[in-house]
Formats: sequence, structure tokens, C-alpha cells
Amino acid sequence: MSELRTILLAEDSPHDAEMAIDALREAHLANPIVHVEDGVEALDYLLRRGKWSERPDEDLAVLLLDIKMPRMDGLEVLTELRKNDRFKSLPIVVLSSSREESDLARSWDLGVNAYVVKPVDVDQFFDAVRTLGRFWAVLNEPPKKG
Repeated sequence: MSELRTILLAEDSPHDAEMAIDALREAHLANPIVHVEDGVEALDYLLRRGKWSERPDEDLAVLLLDIKMPRMDGLEVLTELRKNDRFKSLPIVVLSSSREESDLARSWDLGVNAYVVKPVDVDQFFDAVRTLGRFWAVLNEPPKKG
């Protein structure tokens, strides 16, 4: 069996982040989960800068990315990551409360792998995040490193 890849959650709402982490744990995933609070910290983590400079160089299972975040929003993060060859195959799922067509269209144009609107209902939110976690952390087969 392959190594457990980290799930990176970029979410500025402490409430939504806690619910997402709880949902991933309820999916019985053994994958490590790292939570960052904005786009700048997400890029720092991925590029191994600042407080993340000593973290192991590993491929992620998935980046769960909110759009509306302070300092640097999710669309800016997506733009930066897709410019970098190292992150072209990184699975990125937008998990946002935004139903704006412009956010949806721009996310797909920038190379997102999925766009999920956060359900308002707590049970539906848990179901959505559990499903995302299982798919990207367990079922999805990433390309082999060459």
C-alpha cells in the first residue's frame, strides 16, 4: 500500500475548518490533515517557506481550498499553483460557500479538479467532505513520480 498523503485544508473560518476536519476524521481516513488559514499560508506550506521550511517534501492527497480568504484568496492561490510545473497535477478542490458563476467559471479556467459549494445543512456538509476525503485520499490514483 502506498504512503498516506497529507490533506491540506485552506480555510479561514475556524467553524468550517473544524467541521471539515471532523468530517474527514469520521470518514476514518488515517491521512494527516494540515489546516492553514489563508492563501499566503497555503503557498508557504506548499513551497516549504517560513514555518513550513522544515516539513518533509511530499506529495499531497488533495488541497481543499476556500475561495474567500484574507491576504490571498483561493483563486490567487490556484493561479500561482497552476503556473508552477511542480503543482500541475496536485488535486485541488474548491470548497466554498460561493455560488457566484464568476467564481465557478474562473476556478475551472484556472485548472481546479472539482468545485463543491459548501452545503448550509451540517449533515450535508459532513457528507460532502467525507465523500471528498475518501475519493481524493483513498480512491484517486495519482501519477507515479518519474
